[in-house]
Amino acid sequence: MKYVVICPDGAADWPISSLGNKTPLEAAHIPNINRMSVEGAVGRAMHIPPDMDNGSDICCMSLLGFDPAKHHTGRAPLEAKSLGIDLGPEDIAIRCNTVAVEDGLMFDFTAGHIKTAESKQLIQEMESRFGCDGMHFYPGVSYRHLLVVRKPDGVKALCTPPHNIPGKPADSFLPKGEDAAFLIDLMDQSKPIFAHHPVNDARRKEGETVASQIWLWGQGPRPSLPLFIDSYGKTGAMISAVDLLRSLGMYLGLEVLNVPNITGYIDTDYVAKGQWAINALDNHDLVFVHVEAPDECGHQGDAPNKVAALERIDSDIVGPILNSRFAQSDDLRILICPDHPTPVALKCHATEPSPFVAWGPGFLPTGLRYSESQAKQSKLFVERGYELMGRFLKAEL
Repeated sequence: MKYVVICPDGAADWPISSLGNKTPLEAAHIPNINRMSVEGAVGRAMHIPPDMDNGSDICCMSLLGFDPAKHHTGRAPLEAKSLGIDLGPEDIAIRCNTVAVEDGLMFDFTAGHIKTAESKQLIQEMESRFGCDGMHFYPGVSYRHLLVVRKPDGVKALCTPPHNIPGKPADSFLPKGEDAAFLIDLMDQSKPIFAHHPVNDARRKEGETVASQIWLWGQGPRPSLPLFIDSYGKTGAMISAVDLLRSLGMYLGLEVLNVPNITGYIDTDYVAKGQWAINALDNHDLVFVHVEAPDECGHQGDAPNKVAALERIDSDIVGPILNSRFAQSDDLRILICPDHPTPVALKCHATEPSPFVAWGPGFLPTGLRYSESQAKQSKLFVERGYELMGRFLKAEL
């Protein structure tokens, strides 16, 4: 038996008036996913444990089958491994976004989806000025970067993810706590550095969003995670353009595939993701396919592109996998489940269950279509979302 898990990040949503009071999942033309729902089992899973944040770091760890309450130490350390950073026992990784704050408001936590080459120059400037023994800035992809500091006692501060405060006063969500002053000082010092940097001068001329500063959050020490094969007895591969998922795959011992032309945004190469997923099944029992595009559209309040992203996932990823030789030989199970909802109206994550559909040998049809409202009618509800993986692999849904 082969297994494919597809995570359309943030796909779940609320009804949107511009879509005829439908959610993007309901409005999208997704015949392949609808076929799976007719033939398979539809339900819901809660990937946000009680008293924990609804970030993708927590939710994706749960979707991969591991209890965040036991294994989660912070977002940034989960991203470090894919950037080639080997965190030491006294190191603390801190997520470092290049953001756009305008008129005191968090205008865009992605700085206009700044290009990697541009954002890299800004982070390298921070490293040249502040990098030293015990503190280094590491450039990542687009707006996503890391700061690593050597601090045995940890960085004691309550920090807010910038994607949780779109359009809100940034100063109201600055770090708080014992080490907050250190973080705020670095954030403040980045402002004049970024203001007249050649990268931003060029972006102004082109009418693009200017990256006004760094925003620090998601800190923590190196996590300790068991290997996927030790926990589930399956080999696996990871396909994602996002450092968080790539690092999670590395920590879990999954083969992280370097698929060309995938971006973590709506312009990603969906066809390549689908084909590489099929090819990965030649060498592995399971492949995990992560698509960031729906989440990014939710954060931007972009309903049309969220619908378009879901349609591309259906046509270019789900369709080819459903028509692959593995499916035709009845040796394939597929699970589709977002990690969390990212409602267009909210522009940030919602602490709610995610709808899933499980298809293949062993899953009995529930008679429901794949949507948020239909999934609520199902008797299938996995309260501890990290148990979904094991139940899917055993067809115990």
